[in-house]
Amino acid sequence: MIALGADHGGFLLKEAIKKYLDSQKISYKDFGTFNEESIDYAPIAAKVAHSIEDGETKCGILCCGTGIGMSIAANKIKGIRASVCTNAFCTEMTRRHNNANILCLGGRVIDEKQAVEFAKIFIETKFDGGRHQRRLDEITAIECGEL
Repeated sequence: MIALGADHGGFLLKEAIKKYLDSQKISYKDFGTFNEESIDYAPIAAKVAHSIEDGETKCGILCCGTGIGMSIAANKIKGIRASVCTNAFCTEMTRRHNNANILCLGGRVIDEKQAVEFAKIFIETKFDGGRHQRRLDEITAIECGEL
């Protein structure tokens, strides 16, 4: 199951991604927001990130105006690797090399078609492992104060 979340700046991207997920019969949990009224992004990012941390969902997609605020907030949760992507190459690489578990997108940066394309890439791309695992272990060491 995929966790979804957005603030008002990313609402339309989230809705486009939901339509894609529905068409592919991919299950998701929508943590809001549910309209374009102004709302703070940090609580939504935290809900999505905690759902991954707790094992309720496998990965997540967060959308705000730029994707940056959501990524900063989500990355505060232990074990979360949230990555802002603005093109297909970065989306693929964040999964292959960084094993990112949250994709962050900006509604003021990309359009709905790109959001769906990047969501598809994010969902379908697998982690390469190998030398990249060592680097993820180093990130975990930083998180635990060991590096």
